[in-house]
Amino acid sequence: MKDRKEFIIRKAMELYALKGYQNVSITDLQFALDMGRGTLYYYFHNQDELFLTCMEKYFLEPKQRALNSVPEDAGIERMIAAITDYLHCLEETLMTFDNKTINTSNVNDLMFTAYSKFPSLHRKAQRLALKELELWRKAIYADQRAGLVRRDINRDQIALMFTHVKNTFDPALGQTQMNFSLLTKTYSELHNLLKKEEKM
Repeated sequence: MKDRKEFIIRKAMELYALKGYQNVSITDLQFALDMGRGTLYYYFHNQDELFLTCMEKYFLEPKQRALNSVPEDAGIERMIAAITDYLHCLEETLMTFDNKTINTSNVNDLMFTAYSKFPSLHRKAQRLALKELELWRKAIYADQRAGLVRRDINRDQIALMFTHVKNTFDPALGQTQMNFSLLTKTYSELHNLLKKEEKM
């Protein structure tokens, strides 16, 4: 039963990413799943519940796990590793879809739709975003105390810069797929700019 439910979630997520939530009907889901409506409703009461489950499983839960893995006294390198793990999880999700035309542009559109339609989901995402921001601030402070990065930087501003690295992806510039390796490199470059220069 668990495997069947996981199958429903994966195939539904693929369909939502491909067509957009508003354009997916129960009939579309039945056809993609090769499943009767009664069976589908046995696992999920309605399409909203299925969609929310998809969004939680593929986007919010992986980020929550990544942030929860960061110790209170972690520095910048540990934060970069945690966020990179989260991004790799997203990348692996895209790779599991049978339809290889789905990209991060589809996913971004889907997330905007989800947050506008479901305020409760948006609030959860906001809480995670604020938690990430606070963890970046703490990581910068930890490295400042350890003498690893400069003390003259504005922690709030730098923390915002770290959180915005993921937002450098812009479909308007023709980027249909987020370059995950470039994101990792950008985190490292920003970190290097903060490090104290070694005295000769």
